[in-house]
Formats: sequence, structure tokens, C-alpha cells
Amino acid sequence: MKCSNRSLLGTAIAIVFTAILGNSAMAQNQGGTLVMIVQPEPPTLASYLSTSGPIGQVAAKVYDGLLEYDTELQPKPSLAESWSVSSDGKTISFKLRKGVVFHDGAPLTSADVQFSIMKVAKVTHPRGPNTFLAVSEVQTPDDHTVVLKLSEAAPYMMMAFSGYETPIIPKHIFGNGDLRTHANANKPIGSGPFKFVEWKKGQYIRLDRNPNYWKKGQPYLDRIVARFIADPSTRTAALEKGEAHFAAMGAVPFNDAKRLAANSNLTVTTKGHEMISPVSELLLNTKNKPLDDKRVRQAIAYSLDRQFIIDNIWFGYGKPATGPMSSNFAPSGLYTDKVKTYQVSDGVARANKILDDAGYKKDANGVRFEIMHDSLPYGQEWTRFGEYVQQALGKAGIKVTIRQEDVARWLKRTYTDHDFDTTANYLYNLSDPVIGVHRAVHSSTIRPGTVFTNGSYWSDPKTDELLNKAKVEPDAKKRSMLYAETLTFVAEEIPIVWVHEMNFPTVINNKFADVIVSALGVYSNFDRAHMK
Repeated sequence: MKCSNRSLLGTAIAIVFTAILGNSAMAQNQGGTLVMIVQPEPPTLASYLSTSGPIGQVAAKVYDGLLEYDTELQPKPSLAESWSVSSDGKTISFKLRKGVVFHDGAPLTSADVQFSIMKVAKVTHPRGPNTFLAVSEVQTPDDHTVVLKLSEAAPYMMMAFSGYETPIIPKHIFGNGDLRTHANANKPIGSGPFKFVEWKKGQYIRLDRNPNYWKKGQPYLDRIVARFIADPSTRTAALEKGEAHFAAMGAVPFNDAKRLAANSNLTVTTKGHEMISPVSELLLNTKNKPLDDKRVRQAIAYSLDRQFIIDNIWFGYGKPATGPMSSNFAPSGLYTDKVKTYQVSDGVARANKILDDAGYKKDANGVRFEIMHDSLPYGQEWTRFGEYVQQALGKAGIKVTIRQEDVARWLKRTYTDHDFDTTANYLYNLSDPVIGVHRAVHSSTIRPGTVFTNGSYWSDPKTDELLNKAKVEPDAKKRSMLYAETLTFVAEEIPIVWVHEMNFPTVINNKFADVIVSALGVYSNFDRAHMK
């Protein structure tokens, strides 16, 4: 009897689930188990060190933040039951909820918040040093009062206190030893609705219900199992068969998502990304020749057909990007598309002319120069995107060789060693440009070893000055003008080729409800998720 690889893997998954879940009827009576597909497997669970997408999907269930946010991006109480901001914007006070304990039973106090902001977020978090730059001191007048003293008003900061963005971690655990190599990095202890139980590499991470969670009666689920399934067709099959119940952020191939939307047992939604607004990019190493030449960067930008990419690689999910900022900021007046556009019908012809005029002549084989492209190891779409880049740039006489590595090697090569020519990536815009956009092009965020910051190493005084002014400008119209000038300038300089505003499909088994309940989507804590 012949058995396909898919069948064998499906059987193996079922066996693992049986071993983990025990009696399924009892599990459902107690609240049930949600099996979520996370792809790829996280390189770590230290969300205070890395914002790599898969990490936050798991860690946000373990670590709480001071605040959470609803679908309208309004802050809601979490570890902080109330807060206030002084009239000059330079003091933010939080009253902490009493009776909150970490998973090891130790009480959560203001000292943990002080540590998490001053020693962790401001130091090790990829976005934290920029987000909390204005925080000069965190005072702890008592165990349940936290007072942030700021050197300047920073209204954007109020959008950065979720468990995903700024996790509150226990000082008595993480205050001992090196945060970057801490023994509990992959055995996290937080105060969130789910407790870390085990990580079986290559298979799953198991999180169990926290019986001492401060929201009485919650969470409703008994368990969350984060499954890692390398084969994309098997991931889709697992959802169809009910072996997995949830998948987001590209875990399901975009072409399969269209088909799964017709399955009566599943719901496919694009909600739950409002607070992250990801923008994909072709990241260029502007320190490498000839990518240090603006003309070369412009030629590369002209060579890519963004609508073709969206239609044929992401199956219609998304829209062409005009720069580092998502058009989701248009209602606030911060976004403008009145910039140099590279999405034109004769892009390849323009690219060739620019390179000819710049003196990059073709050799006998039609090659001007060669570069290496490192594919983003986040799934088949990114592999296909790399292949498209190879073909598209080839039409302009640029020979591209593709290299593929796992997530850990890719992160180190890109953000620590800076040993690449081009690579693909996507950065979250998040709830304010200061938090999500500045890090892409501000020179202060060039920090080797810190991931998902200024990976192009592009440094420009004018851009820094504009962003610095926009960061503290209280007048909405003036702030809008500053960002318009910034977006216009970076579109001309094109240190990064921005490709498209991503719109991820999320697949949910209809047996479950209230899984996506906020603008953070999969990056929320799932404390309300339950079986119907």
C-alpha cells in the first residue's frame, strides 16, 4: 500500500496532537485547544530582542503589556487599569492593576515595568530605542504606580504599550544575566493568559491556560499549540481537515487562501492588520557598489512591475506602495502619494536608459554587473519574488544570483553582518510613523545586531532632520507637511525599493470565535478566543 508524504505527515500530526491534547471531548468541555500554524518556526521567543513576525505570534500570548488596543486603535486597560498624560505631554502616569502575578507566582510590580522599559525596551528592542528615546526616567513611587518622565512630548508613545510591542517581563528573572543569551529567552515567563510549557523543535510550541490570569475566568481556551509545518500544501490540508484551526501572516499560500474562502468550515478575513500595515520592500545595501549610486537604485525601482507582483505572487492581496509609509495613514493626513513613482508602463526601458547614461555598459553577454539576492525565508511567495527580481533585473542587464538560508542565518547576515546586496523584507508601519516608519530610513536606527531597523545603512542628514521635527510637532498640518517632504525626498533617493502594501489573509476554523478581536490580530493575546 502506497502512502503519500502528505498522508504520512498528516498521520504524524494526528499522533502528536493526540499525545498533546489527551481526551479531545474533555478538552472541548474545558474550553478546547486552538492549533495555530506559525510559519516559519520562530528563531527565538525573545520578543524583547526581535520583532521577527513568527516570534510575536507566540510570545504575545505569554507576555502582557500595560495597554491593549481595539479595532479603532484606541488604548484599552491591560496591566495598567488607568493612565494619565500631563498637559505638557512630558509625564505619563500609569496605575497598575493589583493582584497580577507572573507565571512563576511572583507579583508584578512597578519595578518590573521600570526594568522592562529602561533596561529592555530602550536597549534591546529593535524599535524601543526610538520609541522610548524621550524617556529619561521611570519613577516607581509605589508598587502599583509608574511615572514616565519625558524630555519632550511624545504622543506617539501611547500606541506602543501592547504586550506585542512592549512586553512587561519579570525583573527577578531577566534582570540576572545577559538578556541576549538568557536561559529563559526560549522558556518565557510572563503574566499573560497562556503559560509556556514546551517547545519541540521542528514540531510545535505548547502554551497552556494560565489559571491565575488577572482576568477572572479567562482565557477560555485550555491550550494553544503553535504548529510548524514546512510544506505549504500540507499546511493548507491541515486546515481543510480540521487538524489546524488558525493561520495568519502568510502561513497559508495566498493562492490557497482564495480557495479556502469557499470552504463552509472556514472563514478567511483580512481584518486584524490595521495596527501593523506591512509594506514589502526590496532592501538594498547602499554601502555596496554599485548600489551606493542613486541612479542604479532608481533603475532597479523602475524594473519592478508592482501590479504584476501583486497579481501573480500575492494573488491580488495588496496594492502598490509609493514609499515606506502605508496609505492607511491617509485618513490622519500623514500620507501622500504625490511622490516620484516607479510604477510605469515603460519601466524596463527607463531602467536601461538610466544605466546606459550612468556608464554601466553591458558586456558581450548583456550583463552590466552582478549582485546577490538573499530570499526572505518566510515562505514560497518570497522565493517566487526572488525569482521575479532575478528575471526583472536581468532585463536591465543586472545579473542576479539567488541565495536561500534559514531565518536565523538570514537575520544575522542582513542585520548583524550586513553581508548582502539585496534581500526582500516587509516592515510594519504600526500605529504611528515614529514607531514603524522612522526605523527604515533614520540614521539613528543603524544598529548592527538589531533586527528590522535601517538595514540599507542609508544615512542622510536632511531625512533625519525632517523626521526629528515630525516626531515632536504638535500641529497636525505642520506634521503632515514634514512627512510629505520626507516621503518626496526618500522616493527620489530610493534607498529601499518599496514594493507593495501587504494585505494578509487570515484563515479561522468556524468552530472558534473571537480569535481576531483587535487591530493587532494574530499579535493579540487570544484571551477571548473560544470554541463555539
